[in-house]
Amino acid sequence: MSSIKSPGVGHWKLQRISAIAMIPLVAWFVPSLLFSLTGDYTEALTWFQNPFNSTGLFLLFGTLFFHASLGLQVVIEDYIHNEGLKIASLILIKLLSVLLGVLSLLCVLKIYLS
Repeated sequence: MSSIKSPGVGHWKLQRISAIAMIPLVAWFVPSLLFSLTGDYTEALTWFQNPFNSTGLFLLFGTLFFHASLGLQVVIEDYIHNEGLKIASLILIKLLSVLLGVLSLLCVLKIYLS
């Protein structure tokens, strides 16, 4: 039996770990968001400015964009056969994931500090 690991194993593990990490984050976020939306603007702002909630949003957005990037990478690698288009698509997905992730974190930080 060979001890050589497939390069896809690490990717697979990261995707599963990020999915597991999102379970409690989404379970916390959805009811919290619904609760904050039922109140007025001040209550929603207070919810966002809570350090626990802002930290949760940071973790959720970071994990979400990381997980989405991993999933889209698998789809691109499996279904795009033109090598140039595949590489361009992978680069675009990674850049968009980083851009949208950082933008989301900056928005949470801006609301938290306001």
